[in-house]
Amino acid sequence: MSSKYNYDLTKLQNGLDSLDISYDDDKLDKLIFFYEMVVEKNKVMNLTGITDFDEFVEKHFIDSLILAKAYPDISKNKFVIDVGTGAGFPGIPLSIIYNNSRFVLLDSLNKRINFINEVISSLSLRNVETISGRAEDYARNPLYREQFDLCVTRAVAEINLLSEYSLPFVKVKGQCIPYKSSDIDDEIENGRNAISILGGEFDKVVKVQIPNADYERSLVVINKVEPTPDKYPRKAGMPKKKPL
Repeated sequence: MSSKYNYDLTKLQNGLDSLDISYDDDKLDKLIFFYEMVVEKNKVMNLTGITDFDEFVEKHFIDSLILAKAYPDISKNKFVIDVGTGAGFPGIPLSIIYNNSRFVLLDSLNKRINFINEVISSLSLRNVETISGRAEDYARNPLYREQFDLCVTRAVAEINLLSEYSLPFVKVKGQCIPYKSSDIDDEIENGRNAISILGGEFDKVVKVQIPNADYERSLVVINKVEPTPDKYPRKAGMPKKKPL
């Protein structure tokens, strides 16, 4: 890792400070090098529509790290899976900041996982592994089923669908936290049945104002209270075709 950068880090540092996140120069360097890798790869592969540094800081870095407001235990040697990680959000920023916890990043598109593996190697991230495939398949694998303290996802699907993708990965007494937009009440009501069927229980919504921005996020905290029944998740494609 050898990035020679010249950016105004005020927005990044203020954002981290506002979330009460501790950091050092090494963590900042890794975040910035990750940004540069995404922008460079974006020239040949569609990873993000956001390439301006300050906008990237706000909508990818800080937005990923708002998890600290809903799950302060993330720094305490947790085992975390990021389902539908895309270009590595929120998993890579979380793994850089919280290097005492372990992360698995899952995505269905192999070329995105190949890129993330390049990032992991370039940044020497020893607390991250990746898997390429469908959540419905990996959630039935004993190596991953009900093994995680926490599942996070910034995917755009609604909660009843995300729950079937996510809750089977979470151990009893663990949590699932989807990142959602601010207006979430109807979606939660529509998802309560699915959450219950899959062994979960709705806990709360943590509203987070994005620092120095004009919008807020909702982090939906779902507790895993019982094992997920063996028949879930259903085979690949079925949850989307017939949501619970």
